[in-house]
Amino acid sequence: MFVGAVALLLTFSACDDGKVNFFTVDQDKQFGEEVFAELSADPATYPILPREGNEALYERVEAIRDEILASGELRHAETFDWDIYLIDQDVLNAFAIPGGKTFYYTGLIRFLDNEASLAGVMAHEMAHVDRRHSTAMMTRHHGYQTLLAVLLGNNETVVGELAGSLALGLGNMAYSRDNEYEADAYAVNYLYNTKYDARGVAYFFEKLESGEQSRIATYLSTHPSPDDRVEQIHQEHQKLGGKEGGKYETEYKELKT
Repeated sequence: MFVGAVALLLTFSACDDGKVNFFTVDQDKQFGEEVFAELSADPATYPILPREGNEALYERVEAIRDEILASGELRHAETFDWDIYLIDQDVLNAFAIPGGKTFYYTGLIRFLDNEASLAGVMAHEMAHVDRRHSTAMMTRHHGYQTLLAVLLGNNETVVGELAGSLALGLGNMAYSRDNEYEADAYAVNYLYNTKYDARGVAYFFEKLESGEQSRIATYLSTHPSPDDRVEQIHQEHQKLGGKEGGKYETEYKELKT
């Protein structure tokens, strides 16, 4: 039985940009659905803003997502489910789960000054999904038996724990510094072929560094410190040619209201 289980687990494994990942792309999607079910079952912690009555807001954010997907730079643009959910809390954060779903707090939307900044944050979160950072981390940090139970749907407790960790960036599920730098770089590449200023995520970091310390602490509890990330984002932009894009400040004021 043990030999059979190991053989089954090994059939799931794949090498993704040099990172071993025991999840297939389809299993990313399946696990993401399980995580989404856990988040949806806890509206006190994750009060997802209903689409009904907020259609205009969702449509504007989804239009940004569609612009990013149309860039031609995402490997899984047609494979993953890229649904967007807005969490109605004054929290400065965003997160993504395997399989494509991304979540943005209304506090983050109110904090930003222009559409390019929001597009930068969204591209960053979508990069975590597209590069499959979450399931690669799970492969690295959790034992074979735990992962096998998750893949086969035999451990709801583990799924619940991992759902919270993904959302809050806790423990071993906090993205590594390498993951964050990689997501920054891909965010620039995704946006470079759109109408938006590709440095949007850098503008977010620049405002973050000048904001209220309590709100900065909330963000930094789930993401490594920006440090030289702004500089590296600008370098990536120059490497691509330094093309100017739009910030869309007026349009963003309309979105926020």
